[in-house]
Amino acid sequence: MDTGTHLVFGLGLAGLATVDPAVAASPALFGAVMTGTIIGSQAPDLDSFLRLKSNALYIKNHRGASHSLPAVLGWTAIITAAIAWAWQGNIAWTNLVFWVLLAVSVHVFSDCFNTYGTQAARPISPKWISWNIIHIFDPFLFISHTAALLLWAFGAAAPQIIFPILYLFIVLYYVWRTLEHKRVARSLPTLDPLASEGESYILIPTLRPNSWNIVKQLQDGAFRIGDLRKGKLTWNGFARCQEHPAIEQSKFDASVKAFLYFTSFSCSEVTEHSWGYEVRWFDVRYRYRKQYPFVAVVVMDLDYKTLGSYVGWLSDERLQKRLRMNTY
Repeated sequence: MDTGTHLVFGLGLAGLATVDPAVAASPALFGAVMTGTIIGSQAPDLDSFLRLKSNALYIKNHRGASHSLPAVLGWTAIITAAIAWAWQGNIAWTNLVFWVLLAVSVHVFSDCFNTYGTQAARPISPKWISWNIIHIFDPFLFISHTAALLLWAFGAAAPQIIFPILYLFIVLYYVWRTLEHKRVARSLPTLDPLASEGESYILIPTLRPNSWNIVKQLQDGAFRIGDLRKGKLTWNGFARCQEHPAIEQSKFDASVKAFLYFTSFSCSEVTEHSWGYEVRWFDVRYRYRKQYPFVAVVVMDLDYKTLGSYVGWLSDERLQKRLRMNTY
């Protein structure tokens, strides 16, 4: 999820913590728990600072080790120890551990529901877990939390009433979205006028719960891109991956390595120039206004020597500007 949603989740879990008699009875413990749930709801994304070193390092590692099983326990231990030290140990630390652990776990678990995904099963498996069920920013999750927090702030109801109800509805929402995802996935072959045997579909959530972006991989490896709106499937894009020696050489570049490590839905194309080649890798899951903004691009001379490269999210105009800066 996005940072803002993780923040309101942290505040919401602090409100939910008031159902714990020890937390409700102790202002000091409540303050510690609120601090813990807010920090715990953000901590796994501290790997975003890797962007300061390089985009390739960030792309390869974001939501990786920081969202793993050992990291969940590690974040919980670090946050709990820091808060216990700041509060000079005058709190029930076992209660604090529980709520911090819950906040960190909710962060990681909720990230598994979007398209970007996490490596939450590390070290058992390095596989990226992305269930494609909830958009990275879900209006219902953010607005419902904001409404509950406002009710709490203005004293409209006790937090012991507000937040259990909130999270009951959120659990039901996640269940409904999961079942809806499965239902739509099963219906796609019957909705697709171009359906053929051996093809696979990927549903990608949007801001609207009844709308999905669709990627279909064809038998020959090409991709068809479309959308499902009000039960109607429309194809509006097509991507066929090219083959070229420059594309094979680009796989040795750090930017492309990071890109391919992250996604299993990559496609590549090469543009030949008088001075060399421009190889572009793009993720077919992310299509916006007829462009693919998540890319890895390598510019090389006629001898396949890299002149510059980039990986990340950019429009075509900004990408060309960035490549000119890196090349000349």
